[in-house]
Amino acid sequence: MGRLDNKVCVITGTGGSMGRASALAFAGEGALIVGCDVVADRAEETVVSVREAGGQMVSMHPCDLTKMEECEALVALALSTYGRIDVLFNNAAMAYFGWVNEMPLEDWHRTIDQEINLVYYLTRAAWPALVATGGTIVNTASISAHQAYRPLPGLAHMAAKGAILSMTRQLAMEGAPHGIRANTISPGLILTHQTKDILGDDQFASVMTDQIMLKRPGRPEEIALSALFLASEESSFITGADLRVDGGTTAW
Repeated sequence: MGRLDNKVCVITGTGGSMGRASALAFAGEGALIVGCDVVADRAEETVVSVREAGGQMVSMHPCDLTKMEECEALVALALSTYGRIDVLFNNAAMAYFGWVNEMPLEDWHRTIDQEINLVYYLTRAAWPALVATGGTIVNTASISAHQAYRPLPGLAHMAAKGAILSMTRQLAMEGAPHGIRANTISPGLILTHQTKDILGDDQFASVMTDQIMLKRPGRPEEIALSALFLASEESSFITGADLRVDGGTTAW
Protein backbone atom coordinates (compact mmCIF):
# COMPACT_ATOMS: atom_id res chain seq x y z
CA MET A 1 0.00 0.00 0.00
CA GLY A 2 1.39 3.40 -1.03
CA ARG A 3 1.05 6.58 0.97
CA LEU A 4 -1.45 7.89 -1.63
CA ASP A 5 -2.88 4.57 -2.74
CA ASN A 6 -5.80 5.16 -5.17
CA LYS A 7 -6.02 8.86 -4.26
CA VAL A 8 -6.98 11.04 -7.23
CA CYS A 9 -4.48 13.89 -7.27
CA VAL A 10 -4.77 16.93 -9.52
CA ILE A 11 -1.32 18.48 -9.96
CA THR A 12 -0.91 21.65 -12.00
CA GLY A 13 2.17 22.59 -13.99
CA THR A 14 3.21 18.99 -14.60
CA GLY A 15 5.35 20.03 -17.55
CA GLY A 16 7.62 21.99 -15.21
CA SER A 17 10.40 20.74 -13.00
CA MET A 18 8.57 20.61 -9.67
CA GLY A 19 5.32 19.50 -11.27
CA ARG A 20 6.97 16.59 -13.07
CA ALA A 21 8.84 15.53 -9.95
CA SER A 22 5.56 15.67 -8.01
CA ALA A 23 3.65 13.62 -10.58
CA LEU A 24 6.33 10.93 -10.46
CA ALA A 25 6.54 10.95 -6.65
CA PHE A 26 2.78 10.89 -6.12
CA ALA A 27 2.25 8.16 -8.72
CA GLY A 28 5.05 6.15 -7.12
CA GLU A 29 2.98 6.14 -3.92
CA GLY A 30 -0.10 4.83 -5.70
CA ALA A 31 -1.86 8.08 -6.67
CA LEU A 32 -3.94 8.46 -9.82
CA ILE A 33 -2.61 11.64 -11.43
CA VAL A 34 -4.47 14.34 -13.34
CA GLY A 35 -1.96 16.84 -14.72
CA CYS A 36 -1.95 19.94 -16.89
CA ASP A 37 0.40 22.52 -18.33
CA VAL A 38 0.46 25.37 -20.83
CA VAL A 39 3.49 23.74 -22.50
CA ALA A 40 2.05 20.70 -24.24
CA ASP A 41 5.23 18.85 -25.21
CA ARG A 42 6.72 18.90 -21.72
CA ALA A 43 3.37 17.92 -20.21
CA GLU A 44 3.17 14.92 -22.55
CA GLU A 45 6.73 13.91 -21.61
CA THR A 46 5.61 13.77 -17.98
CA VAL A 47 2.65 11.54 -18.84
CA VAL A 48 5.01 9.17 -20.65
CA SER A 49 7.47 9.16 -17.74
CA VAL A 50 4.77 8.39 -15.18
CA ARG A 51 3.29 5.58 -17.25
CA GLU A 52 6.71 4.09 -18.02
CA ALA A 53 7.34 4.00 -14.26
CA GLY A 54 4.14 2.00 -13.79
CA GLY A 55 1.89 4.86 -12.68
CA GLN A 56 -1.47 6.08 -13.92
CA MET A 57 -1.87 9.60 -15.32
CA VAL A 58 -4.03 11.65 -17.64
CA SER A 59 -3.34 15.24 -18.58
CA MET A 60 -4.95 18.27 -20.17
CA HIS A 61 -2.45 20.19 -22.29
CA PRO A 62 -2.23 22.89 -23.29
CA CYS A 63 -4.24 24.22 -20.37
CA ASP A 64 -4.48 27.89 -19.37
CA LEU A 65 -5.56 28.03 -15.73
CA THR A 66 -6.12 31.78 -15.90
CA LYS A 67 -9.32 30.93 -17.80
CA MET A 68 -12.14 29.68 -15.59
CA GLU A 69 -13.58 27.49 -18.32
CA GLU A 70 -10.29 25.61 -18.65
CA CYS A 71 -10.16 25.05 -14.88
CA GLU A 72 -13.68 23.63 -15.08
CA ALA A 73 -12.60 21.39 -17.98
CA LEU A 74 -9.65 20.08 -15.94
CA VAL A 75 -11.97 19.22 -13.04
CA ALA A 76 -14.33 17.53 -15.50
CA LEU A 77 -11.43 15.46 -16.84
CA ALA A 78 -10.59 14.27 -13.33
CA LEU A 79 -14.20 13.37 -12.56
CA SER A 80 -14.88 11.66 -15.87
CA THR A 81 -11.65 9.65 -15.65
CA TYR A 82 -11.47 8.72 -11.97
CA GLY A 83 -14.79 9.81 -10.46
CA ARG A 84 -13.51 12.10 -7.71
CA ILE A 85 -10.75 14.44 -6.51
CA ASP A 86 -8.89 13.69 -3.28
CA VAL A 87 -5.93 16.07 -3.58
CA LEU A 88 -5.49 19.40 -5.35
CA PHE A 89 -1.87 20.52 -5.64
CA ASN A 90 -1.84 24.07 -7.03
CA ASN A 91 1.77 24.05 -8.18
CA ALA A 92 1.67 25.98 -11.47
CA ALA A 93 2.73 29.64 -11.48
CA MET A 94 4.65 32.20 -13.51
CA ALA A 95 6.18 35.39 -12.12
CA TYR A 96 7.51 38.49 -13.86
CA PHE A 97 10.20 40.59 -12.22
CA GLY A 98 11.10 44.26 -12.12
CA TRP A 99 11.97 47.03 -9.66
CA VAL A 100 9.03 49.04 -8.31
CA ASN A 101 9.60 52.07 -10.55
CA GLU A 102 10.58 50.07 -13.64
CA MET A 103 8.20 47.12 -13.88
CA PRO A 104 5.70 47.45 -16.73
CA LEU A 105 2.16 47.48 -15.36
CA GLU A 106 1.40 44.60 -17.71
CA ASP A 107 3.95 42.44 -15.85
CA TRP A 108 2.37 43.29 -12.50
CA HIS A 109 -1.05 42.21 -13.75
CA ARG A 110 0.34 39.10 -15.46
CA THR A 111 2.00 38.01 -12.20
CA ILE A 112 -1.20 38.47 -10.22
CA ASP A 113 -3.12 36.55 -12.88
CA GLN A 114 -0.62 33.71 -13.16
CA GLU A 115 0.25 33.35 -9.47
CA ILE A 116 -3.00 34.18 -7.62
CA ASN A 117 -6.00 34.05 -9.92
CA LEU A 118 -5.23 30.61 -11.32
CA VAL A 119 -5.13 29.16 -7.77
CA TYR A 120 -8.49 30.69 -6.91
CA TYR A 121 -10.11 29.66 -10.19
CA LEU A 122 -9.09 26.01 -9.98
CA THR A 123 -9.81 25.73 -6.27
CA ARG A 124 -13.26 27.19 -6.87
CA ALA A 125 -13.90 24.79 -9.74
CA ALA A 126 -12.73 21.79 -7.69
CA TRP A 127 -14.41 22.81 -4.41
CA PRO A 128 -17.58 20.68 -4.74
CA ALA A 129 -15.46 17.61 -5.54
CA LEU A 130 -13.16 18.32 -2.59
CA VAL A 131 -16.16 18.75 -0.27
CA ALA A 132 -17.47 15.37 -1.44
CA THR A 133 -14.24 13.59 -0.46
CA GLY A 134 -13.04 15.74 2.43
CA GLY A 135 -10.00 16.35 0.27
CA THR A 136 -6.67 18.06 0.69
CA ILE A 137 -5.32 21.25 -0.88
CA VAL A 138 -1.61 22.01 -1.21
CA ASN A 139 -0.70 25.44 -2.58
CA THR A 140 2.77 26.51 -3.63
CA ALA A 141 3.77 29.78 -1.99
CA SER A 142 7.41 30.89 -1.70
CA ILE A 143 9.89 32.12 0.86
CA SER A 144 9.53 35.37 -1.08
CA ALA A 145 6.28 35.68 0.89
CA HIS A 146 8.44 35.86 4.02
CA GLN A 147 11.54 37.82 3.05
CA ALA A 148 13.27 39.58 0.17
CA TYR A 149 16.23 38.27 -1.81
CA ARG A 150 18.79 41.08 -1.97
CA PRO A 151 19.42 41.03 -5.76
CA LEU A 152 15.95 40.01 -6.92
CA PRO A 153 13.40 42.62 -8.13
CA GLY A 154 10.52 40.48 -6.90
CA LEU A 155 7.85 42.96 -5.80
CA ALA A 156 4.96 41.42 -7.77
CA HIS A 157 6.10 37.88 -6.95
CA MET A 158 6.32 38.67 -3.23
CA ALA A 159 2.87 40.26 -3.24
CA ALA A 160 1.36 37.30 -5.07
CA LYS A 161 2.92 34.63 -2.88
CA GLY A 162 1.98 36.54 0.27
CA ALA A 163 -1.59 36.42 -1.00
CA ILE A 164 -1.31 32.63 -1.46
CA LEU A 165 -0.37 32.27 2.22
CA SER A 166 -3.39 34.33 3.30
CA MET A 167 -5.76 32.65 0.85
CA THR A 168 -4.73 29.22 2.09
CA ARG A 169 -5.42 30.07 5.73
CA GLN A 170 -8.91 31.15 4.71
CA LEU A 171 -9.39 27.96 2.69
CA ALA A 172 -8.36 25.96 5.74
CA MET A 173 -11.01 27.71 7.81
CA GLU A 174 -13.76 27.35 5.19
CA GLY A 175 -12.82 23.77 4.42
CA ALA A 176 -12.54 22.46 7.96
CA PRO A 177 -16.30 21.75 8.42
CA HIS A 178 -16.10 19.57 5.29
CA GLY A 179 -12.97 17.70 6.36
CA ILE A 180 -10.83 19.64 3.87
CA ARG A 181 -7.27 20.50 4.88
CA ALA A 182 -5.34 23.31 3.15
CA ASN A 183 -1.63 24.05 3.54
CA THR A 184 1.19 25.77 1.67
CA ILE A 185 4.73 24.91 0.74
CA SER A 186 7.20 27.80 0.57
CA PRO A 187 10.14 26.70 -1.58
CA GLY A 188 13.39 28.57 -1.45
CA LEU A 189 15.72 28.80 -4.42
CA ILE A 190 15.12 25.65 -6.49
CA LEU A 191 16.96 24.56 -9.64
CA THR A 192 14.18 24.45 -12.26
CA HIS A 193 13.54 25.30 -15.90
CA GLN A 194 12.68 28.84 -14.74
CA THR A 195 15.81 29.42 -12.63
CA LYS A 196 18.56 27.56 -14.52
CA ASP A 197 19.42 30.55 -16.73
CA ILE A 198 19.85 33.04 -13.88
CA LEU A 199 21.78 30.46 -11.85
CA GLY A 200 24.14 30.20 -14.82
CA ASP A 201 25.33 33.70 -13.90
CA ASP A 202 28.07 32.87 -11.37
CA GLN A 203 27.96 36.24 -9.61
CA PHE A 204 24.19 36.24 -9.26
CA ALA A 205 24.15 32.57 -8.18
CA SER A 206 26.81 33.27 -5.54
CA VAL A 207 24.81 36.10 -3.98
CA MET A 208 21.63 34.00 -3.98
CA THR A 209 23.16 30.82 -2.55
CA ASP A 210 25.07 32.78 0.08
CA GLN A 211 21.69 33.37 1.77
CA ILE A 212 21.06 29.59 1.99
CA MET A 213 22.42 27.80 5.06
CA LEU A 214 22.98 24.61 3.06
CA LYS A 215 24.83 26.60 0.36
CA ARG A 216 23.02 25.08 -2.63
CA PRO A 217 19.74 25.41 -4.50
CA GLY A 218 17.07 22.85 -3.75
CA ARG A 219 16.08 20.06 -6.11
CA PRO A 220 12.56 19.69 -7.56
CA GLU A 221 12.33 16.25 -5.94
CA GLU A 222 12.75 17.84 -2.52
CA ILE A 223 9.68 20.00 -3.10
CA ALA A 224 7.76 17.02 -4.46
CA LEU A 225 8.40 14.96 -1.34
CA SER A 226 7.30 17.84 0.88
CA ALA A 227 4.07 18.15 -1.10
CA LEU A 228 3.61 14.40 -0.82
CA PHE A 229 3.77 14.65 2.96
CA LEU A 230 1.12 17.40 3.05
CA ALA A 231 -1.09 15.47 0.61
CA SER A 232 -0.92 12.25 2.63
CA GLU A 233 -2.54 11.15 5.88
CA GLU A 234 0.83 11.62 7.58
CA SER A 235 -0.14 15.29 7.90
CA SER A 236 -3.72 14.60 9.00
CA PHE A 237 -3.57 17.10 11.91
CA ILE A 238 -1.95 19.88 9.88
CA THR A 239 -4.05 22.59 8.23
CA GLY A 240 -3.60 26.31 7.66
CA ALA A 241 0.16 25.80 7.94
CA ASP A 242 3.14 26.74 5.79
CA LEU A 243 6.09 24.40 5.28
CA ARG A 244 9.28 26.27 4.39
CA VAL A 245 11.51 24.12 2.19
CA ASP A 246 14.37 26.56 1.77
CA GLY A 247 17.63 25.04 3.00
CA GLY A 248 17.56 27.33 6.03
CA THR A 249 17.28 30.59 4.07
CA THR A 250 14.68 32.08 6.43
CA ALA A 251 16.20 30.63 9.61
CA TRP A 252 19.18 32.97 10.00
